[in-house]
Amino acid sequence: MKQEVESMLKSKEINPTVNRMLVLDYLLELKSSISLTDLELSLESFDRVTLYRTLKTFEERGLVHKIEDGMGITKFAICQDSCKAGMHHDLHVHFYCHNCKQTFCLPKTQIPEVKLPENYQRQEMELIVKGICSACAK
Repeated sequence: MKQEVESMLKSKEINPTVNRMLVLDYLLELKSSISLTDLELSLESFDRVTLYRTLKTFEERGLVHKIEDGMGITKFAICQDSCKAGMHHDLHVHFYCHNCKQTFCLPKTQIPEVKLPENYQRQEMELIVKGICSACAK
């Protein structure tokens, strides 16, 4: 796993420090997105500022994307392979579960194209579906 994590960081032109490798390794194991607070609780040896800077670097380089979960919490998830520095191409739907409070990426469910009036320029696009996830529905 260490080699894969290091390779992913290098492919995004991110210096593979031990801290960055540990954070990325942790993010890769998750099945849902995670907030900065939850990441801080999970990785107790890291301080909040280090985690924030790491996530910011990952986001700037197209390794993770931010999700505003519609409940006032910003979460982070691994990007699709096509994302690059400053250019996120993972315009997929996210699903927020009212029961477990987790936010999931649904990469196979793309956000439909939105036609904007003339001279409007899209900068960001998000679509959150809220309900009960498959694990909670069982």
